[in-house]
Amino acid sequence: MIIRHGEKPSSGDPGFDETGKQDKKSLTRQGWERSHALPRLFARTANTAGSAGSAAAGSASSADSAGSARSASTAGSAGLPRPSALYAAADQGPHAGAHRMRQTVTPLGAALHVRVNTEFAEGEEKELAAAALAAASPVLICWEHSKIPSIVEALGAAQVAGVPEEWPDRFDLVWVFTRRAGTWTFQSVPQHLLPSDA
Repeated sequence: MIIRHGEKPSSGDPGFDETGKQDKKSLTRQGWERSHALPRLFARTANTAGSAGSAAAGSASSADSAGSARSASTAGSAGLPRPSALYAAADQGPHAGAHRMRQTVTPLGAALHVRVNTEFAEGEEKELAAAALAAASPVLICWEHSKIPSIVEALGAAQVAGVPEEWPDRFDLVWVFTRRAGTWTFQSVPQHLLPSDA
């Protein structure tokens, strides 16, 4: 699964870091609202086997149908499987980008007791994809939207039916890639977390 970071600063809508200090590399107030709401997509369990969660179980991984059955029992309110691995772009070190990716999934990581991996920086999408494919599934990646097509290409899923060439101008989507028997499928799932979400 791949998501874009939460809302970013724009004219008249500043970003704020974790201490409340204005910071152009951090989320806006609405972005923080999305960040804190994100666990609702994944943290609750569903009682219905065979829900959309089973269709999304192999996200960014080589999971097979056994992995799908395992994830169906832990699907969140949107039918999405609980991530076993979380990735966000590096925001420290020589290749650091903005903090928004890490900030977006930190509350989710805390809710699921899953560490957010920030080992890979923007521009290292091939390395990120390789790590995601090798990680325990399901996997959730939070990234800069303009670089998400590079992740999709590195996964080998760019030509899958329905995959857009670029991320739309939205913050409220989850792109779900499922691989079974070496074949990828794609689904775009709306988050429906905030009143402004489509």
